[in-house]
Amino acid sequence: MEHYKQKVPVWFWMIAVVFLLWNFMGVLSFFAHTFITEEALAKLPHAERELYGDYPLWTTIIFAIAVFGGFIGSIGLVLRKKWAKLAFILSLCAIIPQMIHNVFFTKSMEVYGPGQAATMPIMVVVFGVLIIWFAHFSIHKKWLK
Repeated sequence: MEHYKQKVPVWFWMIAVVFLLWNFMGVLSFFAHTFITEEALAKLPHAERELYGDYPLWTTIIFAIAVFGGFIGSIGLVLRKKWAKLAFILSLCAIIPQMIHNVFFTKSMEVYGPGQAATMPIMVVVFGVLIIWFAHFSIHKKWLK
């Protein structure tokens, strides 16, 4: 019995690595925000320090689900595993309430201004949707098994 092997294009690998790096930066951001030292916090402007008090525990939990789900999904994408899509969906399900809280239920608009406060949350949601689409597309093309 002969097995047909679908050749994965180079651009798949390039995109998979970009998503892996993006999600790794998310993991780094999680650790930087969650485990900020008192010394580092003291160096921030007063308004930014106050923002750290605006984050209840549940936002830290969903932040972790978002970034680690995305990172694990990206590893799955590089390994060409179908389960990567599920990890990305889980990540997006955490991203959305996290970004809504960050933009609308903290003083981030006042502290950073609407443009800066909304740019990263919009980018994170767009990347979350794109990576799910890309995983779905890759499954359809049989690049993920």
